[in-house]
Amino acid sequence: MKKNFQWKMAFFMGIAMFSAMTTSCKDDDDDNKKDPTGSADIIKKIDASDTLEYNAKNKANWNAYMKVVANYLKVDATTLYNDWTEGYENGDAYAVTMKNAGKSGYTETFSSALAATEQIIAGCSDIANEVGEAKIGDPLNLWTSGKYAEGLYAVESWYSWHSRVDYSNNIESVKNAYYGSLNGQVAEQSISAQIAKVDENLDKKVKAAIKNAIDKILAIPQPFRNHIASSEAISAQEACADLKDILDKELTPALSKLSESICENINKNYVDNVVLPTYKSLKEANEDLYKSVVEFTESPSNAGFETLCEKWIASRTFWEKSEAFLFGPVADMGLDPNMDSWPLDQNAIKEILVNGDFKNLNWNGAFDEENDEIAAAQSIRGFHTLEYLIYKAGKARTIK
Repeated sequence: MKKNFQWKMAFFMGIAMFSAMTTSCKDDDDDNKKDPTGSADIIKKIDASDTLEYNAKNKANWNAYMKVVANYLKVDATTLYNDWTEGYENGDAYAVTMKNAGKSGYTETFSSALAATEQIIAGCSDIANEVGEAKIGDPLNLWTSGKYAEGLYAVESWYSWHSRVDYSNNIESVKNAYYGSLNGQVAEQSISAQIAKVDENLDKKVKAAIKNAIDKILAIPQPFRNHIASSEAISAQEACADLKDILDKELTPALSKLSESICENINKNYVDNVVLPTYKSLKEANEDLYKSVVEFTESPSNAGFETLCEKWIASRTFWEKSEAFLFGPVADMGLDPNMDSWPLDQNAIKEILVNGDFKNLNWNGAFDEENDEIAAAQSIRGFHTLEYLIYKAGKARTIK
C-alpha cells in the first residue's frame, strides 16, 4: 500500500462533516466513548450513508470505469514483470542487476552482494513496519482519539472486508523472502538457511516472530473495521513492531557474517524463486481479472459481480505477497501507488461515474511522489478503486 498523503487529507476533510453529524449529539458521543471498540451505531450510520449503487442509469460509465482500471492494473503488472525480466531503464533486467550485485558494471545499484541481501531484509522491515504502524496503527490512532468515521475509512481494503488477509499476506511476503521460497519450506540458498549456520537461535527467533505476527493479525475479529481498537488489533500491532525490531537490530547486523559468495547465492535464489514467480503470477492474475471485467461489461449480472470479487482477491493476494520487495522498478516507476494507493479520492471516483471522463487516471513523465497531479491520478485507479466498484459492505455488489 502506498500512502497517498495529498489525497488522504482531502479525503478526511470530505468525511469530517459526516463524522461531526454522527457524533455531535451528546448522548451519542457519550455512548461512543463507553464503547470505543465496537461503536456499532457509528458503523451502521456510515454504512447507511453509502447509497451509490450499480444500476441501469449509471452502468455504462460504471462498466467503462471498471475496464479502464482493470486495464491499467494489467499494464502495470506487465511493466513490472518486464522490468525484472527483460530490461530496465535501457539497461539489463533488474533481475540481472540484483543477481550480479557488486560485480563490475553493477555496483551503481548495489555496491556488493551483501548490500543486495541487506536490501531484501530492509524490504521485509519496511512492510512489517507499515502493517503495524500504518495499516493497523492509523485506524487505531484515529479511532481511539474519537475520530470514528476517519478511523473506519483509514482501514485499507474495508470495502471488501479483506483487511486482515491483506495484512497477513504482507507478513507472508516477509516469510517468503526470508525462507527463499513460496512453499513454506526453507530453501538451501536462503537467508534463513545461511543464518542458521552462523546463529541457529537467531534463525529460530526470526521464524517465530514472523509466525507470531501472522497469527496475531489473523486473531483480530473479522472484519477489522468493526474491531479497530480491539485488544487483538493492539497485539497484532505489537507483534509487527517486534518483528521489525528483530529484523533491524539483530538480523541485519548478522548478515555481515555471510561471505560475498554466500550472499550472491542468496540473491540469485531470491530473485529466481521468490520475486520472479510472484510477479509472474501477479501479471497473469491481472490479465485474468481484466478478461473477467470485460466479460462482465458485456453481460452484467449478480453472478458476474461474484466472479469479479473472486478474481480481485486472487490478484490482490499476489500483490500483497510482493510487498516485502517494494524496491527497484515498483518504487522508482510509481507502480506501487499506481496499483495500491490508499486512501482513495472517493468524491472524484463518484464524479467519474457521473461524467464518464477517464482522462485524469493517466499520468506521464518521470514519477515524482511529491507531484500532486500524479497523486491525484493514482487516487482514482488501482486495486482499491476496482474494489470500490465491485464490493459493498464486504459483499459483491448487486445490480439495482
